[in-house]
Amino acid sequence: MRTPTSTLGALFVMTAVLAGTLSGSTAAAPPPAGQSAAADRIARGEYLVRIMSCHDCHTPHKPAPGGGIEPDMTRALSGHPQDMKMPPLPTLPEGPWIGVLGATMTSWGGPWGVSFTANLTPDKETGLGTWTEEMFIATIKSGRHQGKGRPILPPMTGVLNAVRSLTDDDLRAVFAYLQSITPVRNKVPEPIDPAEEER
Repeated sequence: MRTPTSTLGALFVMTAVLAGTLSGSTAAAPPPAGQSAAADRIARGEYLVRIMSCHDCHTPHKPAPGGGIEPDMTRALSGHPQDMKMPPLPTLPEGPWIGVLGATMTSWGGPWGVSFTANLTPDKETGLGTWTEEMFIATIKSGRHQGKGRPILPPMTGVLNAVRSLTDDDLRAVFAYLQSITPVRNKVPEPIDPAEEER
């Protein structure tokens, strides 16, 4: 038969173990408020990039199993592949045709010349790695590269009409997400204007 002393001893040990478990090092501390806000902003940006179909043009496409094409997510948002040399723009047939596009969905041609979708990854030499949040927002709002350079070309000109309706907070979230993804070194060609195409 157990004595009162041994029962009290066991109770003391059990209480000590429980107290250590409840207050101990196994409980995860909540992230600091700044980290939580940054993670929320990045998650919001990822959501916006997905629903705005940014991968449709800025991620090179590849042949899909069973036919068709699909985004090559190993090169997500890296723009037109630098090693893909495009032939001269074909002559458009008569009629209401406005343009043509390359097989990777990253090159577009028409009366404006040839445009190539940009590298949106944070690579410092070939992407948005040296851009600031202000430059990104100015680009969207003005329709000019870095907010002051050459005009943004099709197909992005049509997309800008929708993207401009985002709030500045939403644009900051998109930029935060783009800065958080894996950098891809990929130097996208400069646009080719119609005069160059005709040579």
